[in-house]
Amino acid sequence: QVQLVESGGGLVQAGGSLRLSCAASGRTFSSYAMGWFRQAPGKEREFVSAINWSGVRIYYADSVKGRFTISRDNAKNTVYLQMNSLKPEDTAVYSCAGRNSIVAVTTDTSYDYWGQGTQVTVSS
Repeated sequence: QVQLVESGGGLVQAGGSLRLSCAASGRTFSSYAMGWFRQAPGKEREFVSAINWSGVRIYYADSVKGRFTISRDNAKNTVYLQMNSLKPEDTAVYSCAGRNSIVAVTTDTSYDYWGQGTQVTVSS
């Protein structure tokens, strides 16, 4: 069983930056593809970004491309989401997810493990 714990959320003004972290338990983190998803109030959960086991294959939602950067440190069992040029529409609960595969995908139903989420609020 893998446990995921997010941190780094908070309140930031539009145009600001935040860095989310997701720490994973377990010794096989390097064999998991990881993803970030978000859910705003009254909306469905949506894909943000995903990274394969090695960090070579990376995907972004069009809405965050050029502003967000996903990365991972397998030695630290951690995946990151650097968020720059934040907009009010980025406000949501951000959750990291892991799947029992080295291949990254963009569909939330393909992920096996989920963190509890961290709130990101961007004020205008």
